[in-house]
Amino acid sequence: MFIQQVIAHTPVWVWIMLAYLVWQGVRALQDQTVSLRRMVVVPVLFAAWGIEGMLSGHPGPMQWLCWIAGAVVLAPLGLLTGPTLHAVDPATGLVHRGGSAGPLIRSLSVFVLKYGSAVAVAMQTPPSPTTLAVSAAISGATAGYFGGWLLSLRVRHKVAPRSALQAA
Repeated sequence: MFIQQVIAHTPVWVWIMLAYLVWQGVRALQDQTVSLRRMVVVPVLFAAWGIEGMLSGHPGPMQWLCWIAGAVVLAPLGLLTGPTLHAVDPATGLVHRGGSAGPLIRSLSVFVLKYGSAVAVAMQTPPSPTTLAVSAAISGATAGYFGGWLLSLRVRHKVAPRSALQAA
């Protein structure tokens, strides 16, 4: 009954996003040549979702502190775990990236944390300060990690070997 209620009250866009994340994660298991734009879709979605998590409510000082702490703690991890770029074609905007299970695991982990914290907040009327603080920290960590990942992509894109590439 509980799970049915959670599923029934989950917006359709959440399930579409989950399907998209799984699809992109499975594709990322193999080396592939993709456009830089397509490569940043998931990180930008998650960074925006992390920011939206704070802007959608009326956060107090404690939630902002938790959000900032989450962002500061996870941004370096995003920098360190950025994508492996084997080659870049500046003329076409294509990049050849290494295959990895990392994007699938990362995307599903972050999705579960963000979704779970949203459910926890929605179940409490009013939400407890602890639940709001944890949700804010998760949102900040999400924004920080993917912000760091995007910065890493920018740096790695500049130093990656240059080559003529064709989309797969």
